[in-house]
Amino acid sequence: MSIPSVLTIILNYKTPEMTLRAAAAAMREMRGLAGKIVIVDNNSRDGSFELILSKISHSKWPVDRIEVVQSDQNGGFGAGNNFGIQREIATRVYDYVYILNSDAFPNRGSIYALLEHLQINTRSGIAGSYIHGPEGDPHLTAFRFPSIWGELEGAARVGIISKMLKQYIVPLPIPNKTINVNWVAGASMMIRMEMLEKIDLFDENFFLYFEETDLCLRAAQAGWTTDYVRNSEVTHIGSVSTGMKSWARVPSYWFDSRLHYFQKNHGSLYAGAATLAHISGYMIWRLKCLIKKQPQHNPSQFLRDLVSHYVYSFFRPLPFSQNSIPKFAPPANSMRSKNKHGS
Repeated sequence: MSIPSVLTIILNYKTPEMTLRAAAAAMREMRGLAGKIVIVDNNSRDGSFELILSKISHSKWPVDRIEVVQSDQNGGFGAGNNFGIQREIATRVYDYVYILNSDAFPNRGSIYALLEHLQINTRSGIAGSYIHGPEGDPHLTAFRFPSIWGELEGAARVGIISKMLKQYIVPLPIPNKTINVNWVAGASMMIRMEMLEKIDLFDENFFLYFEETDLCLRAAQAGWTTDYVRNSEVTHIGSVSTGMKSWARVPSYWFDSRLHYFQKNHGSLYAGAATLAHISGYMIWRLKCLIKKQPQHNPSQFLRDLVSHYVYSFFRPLPFSQNSIPKFAPPANSMRSKNKHGS
């Protein structure tokens, strides 16, 4: 039996020092495993690529185990990871791809735990880690798929509504053991290459957010499971490249990704109902805040932006390509390719 190989992709966007920290942690955890780390600079244009390349070239890391490449455009999270995957599988066969955020640092044994889980559970296509902050505070990284009722509950944030709709709440209570979930956060996730051959790569219509949700949904539709692996622990700072924690106003790409997810996977009518449910829930939450005289901490003009984005989509269809999911194409001379085509 051959030793399984892992391709680790770390996507950098203007966080070179943090990316190097993530790479160092991944290199430590890749010790003893077959495979390679590829750092993809997502067209930062701030000197990140040159800095990372210089630091790596002057390090003592084995040159055949790590590479720094640069994308010619910033197409977002999915496109950047696709770039790294496609570049590597054009010349070499890997069994798994490990996606790691530039602000995430694998703890001892974390990568091996994901690999071991996927090797034992042959119908598991995606495995995600237990993620916590630098102070040990657990992050929500295991979820149900978004739905109309989930949109209402998530926006309303009212106890009685949450109790009534608990089976639709998108964030799951933080699991204390390894379990099957609908989807996991992309900060630390290992994906079976055999599955990608069947469902293809990330949908590049998602610039940021919902791309891993969509991938896990496509996996589920193809008969693969997504699992949350509790003994794979990763320290995550969070939102360093995106600035989500400090958003004064939600960027348009979040609304684009949200609407695309619902329209693509459930149709336009469902997307409209989900948006109406979110608006209704938001109004309930605002009413609760007014009655209780509580401060409202949502980003500025969120409701107006949500409504105007949805209405505007009728007059300006989302600028998405029908061929937005790159095909997985292993090397033509690989054993897996030969088996796939029956030669």
